[in-house]
Amino acid sequence: MKKTPKLLLLSTALAATTLLPGCVASKKYDDLRARQAATEQEKATAERQYRQAVAELKKTTDELAQLKLDNRRLADDSTQNGNALRRTRNLYTQLTDSYDKLLKNSDRAIADKSADYNKVAKDLARREAELGELATSLNKSKADVDKLNADLKTREAKLAELQQALADKDKAVNDLKAKVSNALLSFKDSDLQVKMKDGKVYVSLSEQLLFKSGSTKVDPKGIDALKKLAVVLQEQKDVNVVVEGHTDNVPFRGASGGMKDNWDLSVLRATEIARLLTEGGVTPSQVTASGRSQYVPVASNDTPANKAMNRRTEIILTPKLDELFKILDTNSTSSTSTGK
Repeated sequence: MKKTPKLLLLSTALAATTLLPGCVASKKYDDLRARQAATEQEKATAERQYRQAVAELKKTTDELAQLKLDNRRLADDSTQNGNALRRTRNLYTQLTDSYDKLLKNSDRAIADKSADYNKVAKDLARREAELGELATSLNKSKADVDKLNADLKTREAKLAELQQALADKDKAVNDLKAKVSNALLSFKDSDLQVKMKDGKVYVSLSEQLLFKSGSTKVDPKGIDALKKLAVVLQEQKDVNVVVEGHTDNVPFRGASGGMKDNWDLSVLRATEIARLLTEGGVTPSQVTASGRSQYVPVASNDTPANKAMNRRTEIILTPKLDELFKILDTNSTSSTSTGK
């Protein structure tokens, strides 16, 4: 390390002092020594300050390098930010244009919506009016439904009554058939048949059992059958008795009793049987006699056997339906009163 001029001067002074012994007073010597010590102290202080200055210089240099680095980074960031700013400004311009367009479209849409709203409001008012009318109609319909329900319950009760009456009638017919069948069990099926059809009991008696050919007088065997039938029917006050006479298609040729044809023959035979039934105890008002001639055959008139089947007398037993007619008449009156 180079000596400073101050140190050089001090050294020279000390050397001169050694060359001049006795010339320098002790006080000056001490003074010089003190100055030397102070100088060394200053030297140490200066060296310490120097080291500190070097350290600070290094720190400052490092900070300067870091600042330069930060400056370059900031410059780069500034460039990027500038580019981003330009892009942002472009985007902002685009967004502003889009906003203006949307605003115009929004105004137009608001105007359209306002027109639509007015239309909807008118439709709503019309619908509310229609709803009021429907409510009124509904109340009226409800009253009509209540009335119909009441009528329905009445009709259901009448129907149940009618069904019961029909059931009673069917039972009466079945019972009647059983009684008639039991009363006529002794007769052959070829001579006498008992069957049910359409809610009625049919007692079919052949000509062989009742009459000789062309005659209207009943044979004893037939009279026996009619008496047994009359015993049953005289207890059946609620049964209508229809006696139907039937013939085959062979023309009637006799002239006895003023008969001209099969009409006369069928009617007179039916009348004779009706008379015998009433004589046997059947109430005359229950009995009806009719002749059907050849026009309601049960088989084709093409063989003797079939013609024999057609020559018959049918006694049709029908339970009186007064109760049923009464129920039906009540229902009809009720329907008329309700305008149905």
